[in-house]
Amino acid sequence: MLSDKDRIFTNIYGIHDWRLKGARSRGAWSNTKEILAKGQDWVIDQVKASGLRGRGGAGFPTGLKWSFMPKEVGERPHYLVVNADESEPGTCKDRDILRFEPHQLIEGCMIASFAMRANACYVYVRGEFIREREHLEAAIDEAYEAGLVGKNNKNGWDFDIYVHHGAGAYICGEETALLESLEGKKGMPRLKPPFPANAGLYGCPTTVNNVESIAVVPEVLRRGAAWFAGLGKPNNTGTKLFCISGHVNTPCNVEEEMGIPLRELIDKHAGGVRGGWDNLLAVIPGGSSVPCLPADTCQNLSMDFDTLRDLKTGLGTAAVIVMDKSTDIIRAIARISYFYKHESCGQCTPCREGTGWMWRVVERMARGEAQKREIDMLLEVSHQIEGHTICALGDAAAWPIQGLIRHFRGEIERRIDEYAANPKAEPALVAAE
Repeated sequence: MLSDKDRIFTNIYGIHDWRLKGARSRGAWSNTKEILAKGQDWVIDQVKASGLRGRGGAGFPTGLKWSFMPKEVGERPHYLVVNADESEPGTCKDRDILRFEPHQLIEGCMIASFAMRANACYVYVRGEFIREREHLEAAIDEAYEAGLVGKNNKNGWDFDIYVHHGAGAYICGEETALLESLEGKKGMPRLKPPFPANAGLYGCPTTVNNVESIAVVPEVLRRGAAWFAGLGKPNNTGTKLFCISGHVNTPCNVEEEMGIPLRELIDKHAGGVRGGWDNLLAVIPGGSSVPCLPADTCQNLSMDFDTLRDLKTGLGTAAVIVMDKSTDIIRAIARISYFYKHESCGQCTPCREGTGWMWRVVERMARGEAQKREIDMLLEVSHQIEGHTICALGDAAAWPIQGLIRHFRGEIERRIDEYAANPKAEPALVAAE
């Protein structure tokens, strides 16, 4: 369990002052000039050595991503874009950073921009986040007034930061769709290559990072890469914000070490599963787009990227959605399928046509109005969508269905049998063994 002295986010619950004075009393903006004085290569090497992996879902090494940016600034300026379009169902960590730790994010933006030789940063905020944007803009105004950012600032690196408010489209959480939206176009993903590090915002070298990935950087550099690398597990280092929701007694956001056992996370921080651990049916470990896991795999489950990948799911944004035995698991996945159908931008045929088709089939399965041969047909179609679209929304639509069939095929078959025997009866809920 993470000790208080190792916490990076000390005001994640908004108990203390989130403004500049309060942030400085907790250590923000201290030694920033000294950190920048050590040079771009030192900053990138430290972030690499810390083992920090992207906190937006993919888990790509942050320092490595930064190193893809050109070492020299040519005719095209460099940009940092912060992805604050937190739209993954179950995820609510970035909004609390924006609300209660905005200065930590702004300082992180400055250091990251310096490392990538960018003089401007854009923070793309989700359309539904109103108070979050207001807090962030107020904090940016404070940073300008205090001479911490802007031209000829106290820290020695000319740096401007802008906030862009989206319109509430899930697809704009994909980095190239976010760039399109930022440029005033439809939020539709771009083909890659070219990657943003070569041709991103306005055709210039750009890095897109998640809010949490950027916000932890100042503290990592102040305390040292070895400190951060000493937390968590090899290749899964440091701390992580976990969002625990669903059938738990006290849903919460909590900062914990990477690799904490799932049961410890739920029991110590979320008050345990509603009705006790034995009442657990399934868990979605990383936001609605990753496959669910049945209760029997959750007893000693380590919450890190590699362990969950080996179980054919993912840590994603670390949004843990807990489902007890009162859950209609097929209907729950059908509801998730509807979300991805609704949020598809329609650019790629497999996603545009496939998400709606999969939703309609799972809806029928939830009622039992299906044939057993359709289960394998649905699985086959999900694999035809997965990996065959420009962005990962096709994967996000396919994976929950694959998880359902992998672990709860018996429940689907039972419901089909029940409907065949008595079409007028309401489907009965029986927890999978």
